[in-house]
Amino acid sequence: MLQRIERVAHVSVARACGFGSLAILTFMVGLSGDMVSSLKAGGILALVMCLVLLLKAWHAMQRSYKHTELWLMLAPQERPHSAIAQQVISTVLRETFLYFAMHSAFASILMLGAALVYGLFLRAH
Repeated sequence: MLQRIERVAHVSVARACGFGSLAILTFMVGLSGDMVSSLKAGGILALVMCLVLLLKAWHAMQRSYKHTELWLMLAPQERPHSAIAQQVISTVLRETFLYFAMHSAFASILMLGAALVYGLFLRAH
């Protein structure tokens, strides 16, 4: 049961991060005329997404399990008993948010690093 909850949590958060990443990519394409600006914007926006995920992880324990997308995505027979549901759902969501926050931070580092390298060494003067 716990593995199914973790998979569903992963799908739920991955979908939300995918939409956020699509918005960031669209913004970067809009700035693609200036590669350094595009990479900087992408890095900063990925960092903002990381911070949002960290805030969601921080508040995961206080949010009622009945008001989460994860709870709604689980079939009634897959849901944990109400006595332990708050602890299980909150913990799984917290860990999932932190997992995706780490990946978002890594993407931010890559883009900001690429902007620095491109700006310093590869830009035609």
